[in-house]
Amino acid sequence: MSKAESIPEFYQYYFKELPASLQPEVGQANVFRLEDSLAPGAQPKQYSRRDYYKITLIRGHNAYHYADKSLQIEGPTLMFFNPQVPYTWQPLADDTTGFFCIFREEFLNAPGGQGLLDLPLFRPGGDPAYALTAAQDQEVSALFEKMLAEIGSDYALKYDLLRNYAAELVHYALKLRPSDTRYQHPDAKSRLAAVFTELLERQFPIESPARRLGLRSARDFARQLAVHVNHLNRCVRDTTGKTTTAHIADRLAAEARALLRHTDWNIAEVGYSLGFDEPAHFNYFFKKQTGQTPSAFRLV
Repeated sequence: MSKAESIPEFYQYYFKELPASLQPEVGQANVFRLEDSLAPGAQPKQYSRRDYYKITLIRGHNAYHYADKSLQIEGPTLMFFNPQVPYTWQPLADDTTGFFCIFREEFLNAPGGQGLLDLPLFRPGGDPAYALTAAQDQEVSALFEKMLAEIGSDYALKYDLLRNYAAELVHYALKLRPSDTRYQHPDAKSRLAAVFTELLERQFPIESPARRLGLRSARDFARQLAVHVNHLNRCVRDTTGKTTTAHIADRLAAEARALLRHTDWNIAEVGYSLGFDEPAHFNYFFKKQTGQTPSAFRLV
């Protein structure tokens, strides 16, 4: 899978230039009318991750493909996307309108002090789509109109208002029932396998012995993606020819070799950073994967 699209790359793709108002110190937040980003005859964007969050109000006949699922949209829908899950959008007619805002995580403090990925609307495997009634569409549109008005103003504290409006969109969705119009895409297996690979790779490189690996087992990844571990194993094996456990072990072994070769961490620190509580368990794993003990590998 390609690397995540950055906010500057987003501007270059849609608008061919960076806006003068782009301010890294406020987390690079901005808001747009959806139709302003639609070029006539433009090809759908590549299925990939973005390194920013996105909230979209979309109307018309469209399809979103994300993770191992797809969503057909017939009416106004409020949608939420996070940097962990790749997605692409496919207009199915010429009637698309709406709004969207983009921002980095540091821009928006989630309600109740939660991280954004802890919320069901941003969580991988969670509920990103919320169908709206006509009245709800008007209410959400009004929030986006306020955001557009502020982004174009010269008010010194406009980003504080934008943050509040974005948080209000999050709260609005949390009170709604998520859309139930999802269906399994024909490429569902490969999409889920791609998201698994992406989550695995995002944990590396490990840059400190104090930073401990978070996802180490097939069950860890299945829990993060809100799928049954057997389903994840089947999709990964059918798509790649290797088991989920084999992919994890290969990547752990590769990172272990890099850390042993290029850092001065002791073997216990290397093992701990990779999730092994006991040096003996790390030694056993490394020798099984490479045919050498960590200490012997380091001497080569």
